[in-house]
Amino acid sequence: QVQLVESGGGLVQPGGSLRLSCAASGFTFRMYAMSWYRQAPGKERELVATISATARSTNYNDSTKGRFTISRDNAKNTMYLQMNNLKPKGTAVYCCYASWRGDSYWGQRTQVAVSS
Repeated sequence: QVQLVESGGGLVQPGGSLRLSCAASGFTFRMYAMSWYRQAPGKERELVATISATARSTNYNDSTKGRFTISRDNAKNTMYLQMNNLKPKGTAVYCCYASWRGDSYWGQRTQVAVSS
């Protein structure tokens, strides 16, 4: 059974940090490119960051460059998103996504709220 389970969300003040984790099981994690998406209230889902299967390549949404870092540990079947200097517009439901050769899976989502 395929599972992507996010954790690490919560409430943080503007300027604060959070680290999201996405634990994968039920598929060959090391073969899949992984991404973080988010959807803010009333807005469409947007791509936050992507990391290749080997972690040699990463890409970021322009709004998060320099503040967010995506990483993965293939030995632990886990992906991470370190979010620093969070802004109120970072309030959203965050979700991880796995993809490889047309096969894809979505995570269960975690809420991030940035507010004073």
